[in-house]
Amino acid sequence: MEKTEKFTALHRVLHWLTALAITVLFLTGFLRMTWMNRHKIAEIIASTTDELSKDQMNSIAKAIREPMWEWHVIFAYLMITVVAVRLIYMAVKGIRFPNPFDSKISIGDRFQGFSYVYFYFLVIGSALTGICLKFRFFEEFHKQIEGVHKLGLYLYPIFIVIHLIGIYISEHGNKRGIVSKMIGGEK
Repeated sequence: MEKTEKFTALHRVLHWLTALAITVLFLTGFLRMTWMNRHKIAEIIASTTDELSKDQMNSIAKAIREPMWEWHVIFAYLMITVVAVRLIYMAVKGIRFPNPFDSKISIGDRFQGFSYVYFYFLVIGSALTGICLKFRFFEEFHKQIEGVHKLGLYLYPIFIVIHLIGIYISEHGNKRGIVSKMIGGEK
């Protein structure tokens, strides 16, 4: 946890790049699994023509989704890079988040600690499973790895809710002004 609650420009940039990356990764993953699902796109194509084979329709559907998926990969690399820089930055600056298992800390600090643990577990798990899928590591476990990776579609919104609750607790507790400091820095 930051002892001074000063958010440097680098800290703020890393925070907002993380927020941007999470948003793009969530949206591209959500679209790929729902409205832009290749089977659904192929069904739409099939409903307009009977002159194409199923393989041709699937190829068209894949081509339609490809640019969106490229953005998913780009922002995955951004997320991995930003989190790595953030961890290095925290280590260099001596920034620590509260140990959520320490019985001597306040409930608010414990909540903050658990939210950090949740966040890093989620990001590192998503990154590792994404890397395995992209580079076809552990191909014999592809379905299981893909299933774990897709859990992010449900777990990231939970993190957002936890993060917003933490902001509310901080703003109404002993860390008033934390939002404006994270946006505009120290005044």
